[in-house]
Amino acid sequence: MAKPIATLRSASGVPTGRLAVWWVIASEIVIFGGLLGSYLLHRLGHPEWATYASHTNTWAGAFNTLVLLTSSLSAVLAHKAAEEGNGPLAAKRLLLTCLGGLTFLVVKGFEWTYEIQHGFTITANGFWSFYYSAAGLHGFHVIAGMIIMLFVAADARKNQELQRVELIGIYWHFVDLVWIFLFPLLYIAK
Repeated sequence: MAKPIATLRSASGVPTGRLAVWWVIASEIVIFGGLLGSYLLHRLGHPEWATYASHTNTWAGAFNTLVLLTSSLSAVLAHKAAEEGNGPLAAKRLLLTCLGGLTFLVVKGFEWTYEIQHGFTITANGFWSFYYSAAGLHGFHVIAGMIIMLFVAADARKNQELQRVELIGIYWHFVDLVWIFLFPLLYIAK
């Protein structure tokens, strides 16, 4: 079967798929940038938020940071395997990356359950509203990345469309980078 022209074509020397992923990331930067910018401005105007932030679970946030960074490593190793033409190995490493995303979400679920049971809900105050909005939006991106990754892994297992391994890896690194900003802002800056 012939590949679609969009797969073979490149714009200004950049393959179309890679260019598309970078455009998606650029739009996501606008979304997260606006959210984090407004959070920072509100945080500066509300010093009492430090008290609310002290109720976040720094250890859970730090563990999740380690989990996401490790999942990024497996995404890099999946890309390496794909470049070497080893789709089945790339697929296994993408599944490890998904396992990291799932671990992140499970920890976040336990963390949120504890916080909600102790009265720290999205309607408690402005800090918790930003906390759940930012972490929830990030969690949605983790889920989306995992779903796409499972489709890419299914093709990679058959040694098909191996260029997509790099593309989902780029997206996953962006998701990790967003968490690198969220973790200190929501958990450490108290």
